[in-house]
Amino acid sequence: MTYEKTLEWLFAQLPMFSRTGAAAYKPGLQTSLDLDAHFAHPHRRFKSIHIGGTNGKGSTSHLLAAILQSQGYKVGLYTSPHLVDFRERIRVDGRMMPKEDVVDFIERYRNSGYAGSPSFFELTMMMAFDHFAKERVDYAVIEVGMGGRLDSTNIITPILSVITNISKDHTQFLGHTLEAIAAEKAGIIKTDVPAVVGEARGSIREVFEEKASQEGTTLLFAEDFNPLQHSEENADGGLDCKSPVCGSFHCELGGDYQKKNINTVLAALYELQRTGVEISEESMRKGMAEVCGLTGLAGRWMKLSDSPLTVCDTGHNEAGLGYTMGQLERTARKRNGAKHLVIGFVADKAIDDIIGLLPRDATYYLTQAAIPRALPVADLQQKFREHGLEGECYPNPKAAAEAARNNAAPDDVIYIGGSTFIVADYLA
Repeated sequence: MTYEKTLEWLFAQLPMFSRTGAAAYKPGLQTSLDLDAHFAHPHRRFKSIHIGGTNGKGSTSHLLAAILQSQGYKVGLYTSPHLVDFRERIRVDGRMMPKEDVVDFIERYRNSGYAGSPSFFELTMMMAFDHFAKERVDYAVIEVGMGGRLDSTNIITPILSVITNISKDHTQFLGHTLEAIAAEKAGIIKTDVPAVVGEARGSIREVFEEKASQEGTTLLFAEDFNPLQHSEENADGGLDCKSPVCGSFHCELGGDYQKKNINTVLAALYELQRTGVEISEESMRKGMAEVCGLTGLAGRWMKLSDSPLTVCDTGHNEAGLGYTMGQLERTARKRNGAKHLVIGFVADKAIDDIIGLLPRDATYYLTQAAIPRALPVADLQQKFREHGLEGECYPNPKAAAEAARNNAAPDDVIYIGGSTFIVADYLA
Protein backbone atom coordinates (compact mmCIF):
# COMPACT_ATOMS: atom_id res chain seq x y z
CA MET A 1 0.00 0.00 0.00
CA THR A 2 1.00 3.60 -0.47
CA TYR A 3 1.19 5.88 2.57
CA GLU A 4 -2.08 7.56 1.53
CA LYS A 5 -3.86 4.20 1.19
CA THR A 6 -2.44 3.12 4.55
CA LEU A 7 -3.90 6.19 6.25
CA GLU A 8 -7.24 5.63 4.52
CA TRP A 9 -7.28 2.11 5.92
CA LEU A 10 -6.32 3.33 9.41
CA PHE A 11 -9.02 6.00 9.50
CA ALA A 12 -11.73 3.89 7.82
CA GLN A 13 -11.23 0.50 9.45
CA LEU A 14 -10.47 1.39 13.04
CA PRO A 15 -12.73 3.32 15.42
CA MET A 16 -11.14 6.70 16.21
CA PHE A 17 -12.45 8.51 19.32
CA SER A 18 -11.27 11.97 18.28
CA ARG A 19 -13.44 11.78 15.15
CA THR A 20 -16.46 9.72 16.17
CA GLY A 21 -16.59 9.97 19.96
CA ALA A 22 -18.11 7.43 22.35
CA ALA A 23 -18.53 4.64 19.78
CA ALA A 24 -14.74 4.39 19.50
CA TYR A 25 -13.98 4.44 23.23
CA LYS A 26 -12.63 1.10 24.47
CA PRO A 27 -11.71 1.23 28.16
CA GLY A 28 -9.44 -1.49 29.45
CA LEU A 29 -5.97 -2.83 28.85
CA GLN A 30 -6.52 -6.34 27.49
CA THR A 31 -6.27 -5.44 23.80
CA SER A 32 -3.15 -3.38 24.47
CA LEU A 33 -1.62 -6.25 26.44
CA ASP A 34 -2.43 -8.69 23.64
CA LEU A 35 -0.95 -6.38 20.99
CA ASP A 36 2.09 -5.79 23.16
CA ALA A 37 2.73 -9.53 23.45
CA HIS A 38 2.10 -9.98 19.71
CA PHE A 39 4.84 -7.44 18.92
CA ALA A 40 7.25 -8.84 21.54
CA HIS A 41 6.82 -6.13 24.19
CA PRO A 42 8.60 -3.23 22.46
CA HIS A 43 8.03 -0.78 25.35
CA ARG A 44 10.37 -2.84 27.54
CA ARG A 45 13.30 -1.83 25.35
CA PHE A 46 13.40 1.83 26.39
CA LYS A 47 12.80 3.94 29.49
CA SER A 48 9.61 5.95 29.53
CA ILE A 49 8.00 8.91 31.28
CA HIS A 50 4.20 8.82 31.52
CA ILE A 51 2.25 12.11 31.34
CA GLY A 52 -1.43 12.28 32.37
CA GLY A 53 -3.88 14.93 33.57
CA THR A 54 -6.75 16.96 32.13
CA ASN A 55 -4.97 20.00 30.67
CA GLY A 56 -1.35 20.66 29.81
CA LYS A 57 -0.35 17.07 28.99
CA GLY A 58 0.84 17.98 25.50
CA SER A 59 2.89 21.04 26.48
CA THR A 60 4.40 19.21 29.45
CA SER A 61 5.30 16.23 27.25
CA HIS A 62 6.93 18.41 24.60
CA LEU A 63 8.89 20.44 27.16
CA LEU A 64 10.29 17.33 28.83
CA ALA A 65 11.17 15.79 25.46
CA ALA A 66 12.93 18.99 24.33
CA ILE A 67 15.00 19.13 27.51
CA LEU A 68 16.03 15.48 27.27
CA GLN A 69 16.93 16.00 23.60
CA SER A 70 19.03 19.03 24.57
CA GLN A 71 20.95 16.81 26.98
CA GLY A 72 21.90 14.59 24.04
CA TYR A 73 19.53 11.69 24.67
CA LYS A 74 17.64 10.08 21.81
CA VAL A 75 14.00 10.77 22.69
CA GLY A 76 10.71 9.32 21.49
CA LEU A 77 7.56 11.40 21.88
CA TYR A 78 4.04 10.00 21.62
CA THR A 79 1.14 12.49 21.79
CA SER A 80 -2.41 12.86 20.49
CA PRO A 81 -4.35 14.00 18.62
CA HIS A 82 -2.48 15.31 15.58
CA LEU A 83 -3.28 18.68 14.01
CA VAL A 84 -2.35 18.28 10.35
CA ASP A 85 -0.19 15.19 9.79
CA PHE A 86 -0.91 11.81 11.42
CA ARG A 87 2.82 11.36 12.01
CA GLU A 88 2.87 14.28 14.47
CA ARG A 89 1.81 11.67 17.04
CA ILE A 90 5.05 9.71 16.78
CA ARG A 91 8.38 11.55 16.79
CA VAL A 92 12.01 10.73 17.51
CA ASP A 93 14.17 13.75 18.35
CA GLY A 94 11.43 15.94 16.90
CA ARG A 95 11.33 14.12 13.53
CA MET A 96 8.01 12.61 12.54
CA MET A 97 7.92 8.88 11.89
CA PRO A 98 8.85 8.32 8.22
CA LYS A 99 5.92 7.50 5.92
CA GLU A 100 7.54 4.25 4.79
CA ASP A 101 7.80 3.11 8.43
CA VAL A 102 4.08 3.75 8.94
CA VAL A 103 3.33 1.63 5.86
CA ASP A 104 5.74 -1.09 7.00
CA PHE A 105 4.15 -1.37 10.45
CA ILE A 106 0.60 -1.60 9.12
CA GLU A 107 1.62 -4.23 6.55
CA ARG A 108 3.35 -6.25 9.27
CA TYR A 109 0.26 -5.93 11.47
CA ARG A 110 -2.16 -6.97 8.69
CA ASN A 111 0.01 -9.95 7.69
CA SER A 112 0.75 -11.07 11.24
CA GLY A 113 -2.34 -13.14 11.86
CA TYR A 114 -3.39 -11.06 14.86
CA ALA A 115 -7.00 -11.96 15.60
CA GLY A 116 -8.05 -9.05 17.82
CA SER A 117 -9.88 -5.83 16.93
CA PRO A 118 -7.86 -2.88 18.22
CA SER A 119 -9.06 0.70 18.17
CA PHE A 120 -7.25 3.38 16.19
CA PHE A 121 -5.57 4.60 19.39
CA GLU A 122 -4.47 1.12 20.51
CA LEU A 123 -2.86 0.30 17.19
CA THR A 124 -1.29 3.75 16.84
CA MET A 125 0.18 3.43 20.32
CA MET A 126 1.71 0.06 19.43
CA MET A 127 3.09 1.57 16.22
CA ALA A 128 4.81 4.23 18.35
CA PHE A 129 6.28 1.72 20.80
CA ASP A 130 7.50 -0.49 17.95
CA HIS A 131 9.09 2.53 16.23
CA PHE A 132 10.79 3.74 19.41
CA ALA A 133 12.21 0.27 20.03
CA LYS A 134 13.52 0.02 16.46
CA GLU A 135 15.07 3.49 16.77
CA ARG A 136 16.70 2.50 20.09
CA VAL A 137 15.56 5.63 21.91
CA ASP A 138 16.99 6.30 25.36
CA TYR A 139 13.75 7.73 26.69
CA ALA A 140 10.18 7.97 25.43
CA VAL A 141 7.74 10.57 26.71
CA ILE A 142 4.29 8.98 26.53
CA GLU A 143 1.14 11.11 26.78
CA VAL A 144 -1.99 9.44 28.16
CA GLY A 145 -4.92 9.44 25.74
CA MET A 146 -7.84 9.66 28.18
CA GLY A 147 -8.05 9.06 31.92
CA GLY A 148 -5.18 6.87 33.05
CA ARG A 149 -6.20 3.71 34.86
CA LEU A 150 -7.83 2.14 31.80
CA ASP A 151 -5.99 4.09 29.10
CA SER A 152 -4.18 1.79 26.68
CA THR A 153 -0.82 3.49 27.39
CA ASN A 154 -1.02 2.25 30.98
CA ILE A 155 0.72 -1.01 30.09
CA ILE A 156 4.09 0.72 30.50
CA THR A 157 6.14 0.86 33.68
CA PRO A 158 7.77 4.29 33.49
CA ILE A 159 10.63 5.78 35.48
CA LEU A 160 8.39 8.74 36.36
CA SER A 161 4.64 9.40 36.32
CA VAL A 162 3.43 12.99 35.92
CA ILE A 163 -0.17 14.21 36.37
CA THR A 164 -0.64 17.84 35.40
CA ASN A 165 -4.03 18.74 36.92
CA ILE A 166 -7.66 17.68 37.25
CA SER A 167 -10.73 19.38 35.81
CA LYS A 168 -14.00 18.24 34.27
CA ASP A 169 -13.64 16.68 30.83
CA HIS A 170 -14.88 13.43 29.29
CA THR A 171 -17.21 13.08 32.29
CA GLN A 172 -19.31 10.44 30.50
CA PHE A 173 -16.29 8.12 30.68
CA LEU A 174 -14.25 9.26 33.68
CA GLY A 175 -16.92 10.28 36.20
CA HIS A 176 -18.96 13.36 37.05
CA THR A 177 -17.00 14.51 40.10
CA LEU A 178 -13.44 15.80 40.28
CA GLU A 179 -12.63 13.09 42.81
CA ALA A 180 -13.78 10.35 40.43
CA ILE A 181 -11.79 11.86 37.57
CA ALA A 182 -8.73 12.17 39.82
CA ALA A 183 -9.02 8.49 40.75
CA GLU A 184 -8.94 7.55 37.06
CA LYS A 185 -5.96 9.83 36.37
CA ALA A 186 -4.16 8.50 39.46
CA GLY A 187 -4.23 5.06 37.84
CA ILE A 188 -0.87 5.76 36.18
CA ILE A 189 0.85 5.93 39.59
CA LYS A 190 2.72 2.64 40.01
CA THR A 191 4.65 0.77 42.68
CA ASP A 192 8.12 2.21 43.31
CA VAL A 193 7.75 4.71 40.43
CA PRO A 194 8.02 8.31 41.71
CA ALA A 195 5.11 10.57 40.82
CA VAL A 196 4.70 14.32 40.33
CA VAL A 197 1.34 16.10 40.47
CA GLY A 198 1.11 19.64 39.13
CA GLU A 199 -2.07 20.97 40.75
CA ALA A 200 -4.25 19.29 43.38
CA ARG A 201 -5.94 20.62 46.48
CA GLY A 202 -8.30 19.39 49.16
CA SER A 203 -10.10 16.14 48.39
CA ILE A 204 -8.34 15.88 44.98
CA ARG A 205 -4.97 15.93 46.72
CA GLU A 206 -6.14 13.19 49.08
CA VAL A 207 -6.98 10.93 46.11
CA PHE A 208 -3.38 11.12 44.90
CA GLU A 209 -1.91 10.74 48.39
CA GLU A 210 -3.97 7.61 48.98
CA LYS A 211 -2.97 6.08 45.63
CA ALA A 212 0.74 6.80 46.20
CA SER A 213 0.49 5.27 49.67
CA GLN A 214 -1.17 2.14 48.24
CA GLU A 215 1.60 1.80 45.67
CA GLY A 216 4.38 2.52 48.17
CA THR A 217 5.92 5.31 46.11
CA THR A 218 7.00 8.92 46.55
CA LEU A 219 4.72 11.78 45.53
CA LEU A 220 5.81 15.36 44.87
CA PHE A 221 3.23 18.13 44.51
CA ALA A 222 4.66 20.81 42.24
CA GLU A 223 2.56 23.45 44.00
CA ASP A 224 4.35 22.66 47.27
CA PHE A 225 7.79 22.50 45.68
CA ASN A 226 7.01 25.65 43.66
CA PRO A 227 10.23 25.76 41.61
CA LEU A 228 9.02 28.57 39.32
CA GLN A 229 9.96 31.62 41.38
CA HIS A 230 9.21 34.27 38.77
CA SER A 231 7.65 34.54 35.31
CA GLU A 232 6.59 37.40 33.10
CA GLU A 233 5.47 37.68 29.50
CA ASN A 234 7.95 39.21 27.09
CA ALA A 235 7.57 40.93 23.73
CA ASP A 236 7.59 37.76 21.63
CA GLY A 237 4.77 36.19 23.63
CA GLY A 238 6.95 33.75 25.55
CA LEU A 239 7.83 33.81 29.25
CA ASP A 240 10.97 35.01 31.01
CA CYS A 241 11.38 32.86 34.10
CA LYS A 242 13.56 32.22 37.12
CA SER A 243 13.95 29.00 39.11
CA PRO A 244 16.40 27.53 41.63
CA VAL A 245 16.37 24.39 39.47
CA CYS A 246 18.02 26.04 36.43
CA GLY A 247 18.41 29.77 37.07
CA SER A 248 17.04 32.38 34.66
CA PHE A 249 15.58 31.06 31.42
CA HIS A 250 13.21 31.88 28.57
CA CYS A 251 10.30 29.59 27.69
CA GLU A 252 9.11 29.79 24.10
CA LEU A 253 5.55 28.93 25.12
CA GLY A 254 3.30 31.79 26.23
CA GLY A 255 -0.05 32.02 27.98
CA ASP A 256 -0.97 31.98 31.65
CA TYR A 257 -1.57 28.24 31.71
CA GLN A 258 2.03 27.58 30.64
CA LYS A 259 3.24 28.91 33.99
CA LYS A 260 1.52 25.94 35.63
CA ASN A 261 3.01 23.55 33.08
CA ILE A 262 6.52 24.96 33.55
CA ASN A 263 6.18 24.57 37.32
CA THR A 264 5.20 20.93 36.80
CA VAL A 265 8.06 20.31 34.36
CA LEU A 266 10.61 21.79 36.76
CA ALA A 267 9.33 19.52 39.54
CA ALA A 268 9.55 16.54 37.15
CA LEU A 269 13.14 17.45 36.24
CA TYR A 270 14.03 17.58 39.93
CA GLU A 271 12.60 14.08 40.36
CA LEU A 272 14.38 12.74 37.28
CA GLN A 273 17.70 14.10 38.56
CA ARG A 274 17.00 12.59 41.97
CA THR A 275 16.57 9.16 40.36
CA GLY A 276 19.89 9.44 38.52
CA VAL A 277 18.98 10.93 35.12
CA GLU A 278 21.69 13.39 34.11
CA ILE A 279 20.16 16.72 33.00
CA SER A 280 22.20 19.93 33.09
CA GLU A 281 20.85 23.40 33.74
CA GLU A 282 22.06 24.38 30.27
CA SER A 283 19.92 21.60 28.72
CA MET A 284 16.90 22.73 30.72
CA ARG A 285 17.30 26.30 29.49
CA LYS A 286 17.82 25.24 25.87
CA GLY A 287 14.82 22.88 25.87
CA MET A 288 12.53 25.53 27.35
CA ALA A 289 13.70 28.18 24.90
CA GLU A 290 13.55 26.03 21.75
CA VAL A 291 10.73 23.58 22.47
CA CYS A 292 8.76 24.22 19.27
CA GLY A 293 11.75 23.79 16.98
CA LEU A 294 13.08 20.76 18.86
CA THR A 295 9.80 18.85 19.05
CA GLY A 296 7.46 20.36 16.44
CA LEU A 297 4.93 21.59 19.00
CA ALA A 298 2.15 23.73 17.50
CA GLY A 299 -1.22 25.14 18.51
CA ARG A 300 -0.48 26.45 22.03
CA TRP A 301 -1.22 30.20 22.01
CA MET A 302 0.41 30.08 18.60
CA LYS A 303 0.91 33.46 16.91
CA LEU A 304 -0.08 33.36 13.24
CA SER A 305 0.19 37.06 12.34
CA ASP A 306 0.86 40.45 13.95
CA SER A 307 -1.59 42.90 12.37
CA PRO A 308 -4.19 42.13 13.45
CA LEU A 309 -2.67 39.84 16.06
CA THR A 310 -3.99 36.36 15.24
CA VAL A 311 -3.49 33.42 17.60
CA CYS A 312 -4.79 29.87 17.76
CA ASP A 313 -4.99 27.64 20.81
CA THR A 314 -6.09 24.04 21.25
CA GLY A 315 -7.55 24.52 24.75
CA HIS A 316 -10.97 22.88 24.58
CA ASN A 317 -12.50 22.30 28.00
CA GLU A 318 -13.75 24.50 30.82
CA ALA A 319 -10.43 24.84 32.64
CA GLY A 320 -8.29 25.22 29.52
CA LEU A 321 -10.57 27.79 27.93
CA GLY A 322 -10.82 29.68 31.22
CA TYR A 323 -7.06 30.30 31.13
CA THR A 324 -7.13 31.14 27.43
CA MET A 325 -9.96 33.66 27.70
CA GLY A 326 -8.09 35.45 30.49
CA GLN A 327 -5.02 35.63 28.27
CA LEU A 328 -7.13 36.93 25.38
CA GLU A 329 -8.69 39.65 27.55
CA ARG A 330 -5.32 40.93 28.77
CA THR A 331 -3.79 40.82 25.29
CA ALA A 332 -6.66 42.84 23.77
CA ARG A 333 -6.54 45.37 26.61
CA LYS A 334 -2.78 45.80 26.19
CA ARG A 335 -3.28 46.51 22.47
CA ASN A 336 -6.40 48.61 23.09
CA GLY A 337 -8.11 46.49 20.44
CA ALA A 338 -11.35 44.57 19.96
CA LYS A 339 -11.71 40.78 20.24
CA HIS A 340 -12.76 38.54 17.34
CA LEU A 341 -13.35 34.85 18.12
CA VAL A 342 -13.42 32.15 15.44
CA ILE A 343 -14.87 29.32 17.45
CA GLY A 344 -16.44 25.87 17.31
CA PHE A 345 -16.73 22.82 19.54
CA VAL A 346 -17.26 19.09 19.53
CA ALA A 347 -20.75 17.95 20.46
CA ASP A 348 -19.85 16.02 23.61
CA LYS A 349 -18.45 19.00 25.57
CA ALA A 350 -20.30 20.87 28.34
CA ILE A 351 -21.20 23.67 25.92
CA ASP A 352 -23.36 25.67 28.35
CA ASP A 353 -20.57 25.87 30.92
CA ILE A 354 -18.00 26.77 28.26
CA ILE A 355 -20.10 29.54 26.68
CA GLY A 356 -20.39 31.10 30.13
CA LEU A 357 -16.61 31.70 30.03
CA LEU A 358 -16.65 33.60 26.74
CA PRO A 359 -16.39 37.42 26.64
CA ARG A 360 -19.63 39.35 26.14
CA ASP A 361 -17.92 42.19 24.25
CA ALA A 362 -16.45 40.17 21.37
CA THR A 363 -17.46 39.53 17.76
CA TYR A 364 -18.09 35.83 17.07
CA TYR A 365 -17.56 33.82 13.90
CA LEU A 366 -19.17 30.43 14.51
CA THR A 367 -18.00 27.38 12.62
CA GLN A 368 -17.47 23.62 12.82
CA ALA A 369 -14.66 21.17 12.13
CA ALA A 370 -14.85 18.53 9.42
CA ILE A 371 -15.32 15.57 11.78
CA PRO A 372 -18.47 13.63 12.75
CA ARG A 373 -18.04 14.71 16.41
CA ALA A 374 -18.34 18.40 15.56
CA LEU A 375 -21.23 20.38 17.00
CA PRO A 376 -23.22 21.62 13.96
CA VAL A 377 -22.74 25.34 13.57
CA ALA A 378 -26.49 26.00 13.53
CA ASP A 379 -26.80 24.24 16.90
CA LEU A 380 -23.90 26.31 18.24
CA GLN A 381 -25.61 29.51 17.10
CA GLN A 382 -28.77 28.45 18.94
CA LYS A 383 -26.72 27.75 22.09
CA PHE A 384 -25.15 31.21 21.82
CA ARG A 385 -28.58 32.83 21.55
CA GLU A 386 -29.75 30.99 24.67
CA HIS A 387 -26.86 32.69 26.47
CA GLY A 388 -27.59 36.13 25.00
CA LEU A 389 -24.72 36.05 22.48
CA GLU A 390 -24.81 36.41 18.71
CA GLY A 391 -22.51 35.10 16.04
CA GLU A 392 -22.52 34.64 12.27
CA CYS A 393 -22.24 31.09 10.91
CA TYR A 394 -19.47 29.96 8.55
CA PRO A 395 -19.05 26.53 6.91
CA ASN A 396 -15.43 25.97 8.00
CA PRO A 397 -12.68 27.60 10.11
CA LYS A 398 -10.86 29.11 7.14
CA ALA A 399 -13.97 30.93 5.92
CA ALA A 400 -14.66 32.15 9.46
CA ALA A 401 -11.08 33.37 9.91
CA GLU A 402 -11.16 35.20 6.59
CA ALA A 403 -14.31 37.02 7.68
CA ALA A 404 -12.65 37.94 10.97
CA ARG A 405 -9.58 39.31 9.15
CA ASN A 406 -11.81 41.40 6.88
CA ASN A 407 -13.58 42.90 9.89
CA ALA A 408 -10.63 43.41 12.25
CA ALA A 409 -8.61 46.59 12.68
CA PRO A 410 -4.79 46.38 12.91
CA ASP A 411 -4.79 46.63 16.75
CA ASP A 412 -7.51 43.97 17.21
CA VAL A 413 -6.97 40.37 18.29
CA ILE A 414 -8.32 37.34 16.41
CA TYR A 415 -8.56 34.10 18.38
CA ILE A 416 -9.10 30.75 16.62
CA GLY A 417 -10.06 27.81 18.84
CA GLY A 418 -12.65 26.12 21.01
CA SER A 419 -11.60 22.70 19.75
CA THR A 420 -8.37 21.01 18.72
CA PHE A 421 -10.09 20.21 15.42
CA ILE A 422 -10.98 23.84 14.67
CA VAL A 423 -7.26 24.65 14.97
CA ALA A 424 -6.32 21.57 12.94
CA ASP A 425 -8.70 22.43 10.08
CA TYR A 426 -7.45 26.00 10.00
CA LEU A 427 -3.75 25.04 9.99
CA ALA A 428 -4.32 22.36 7.36
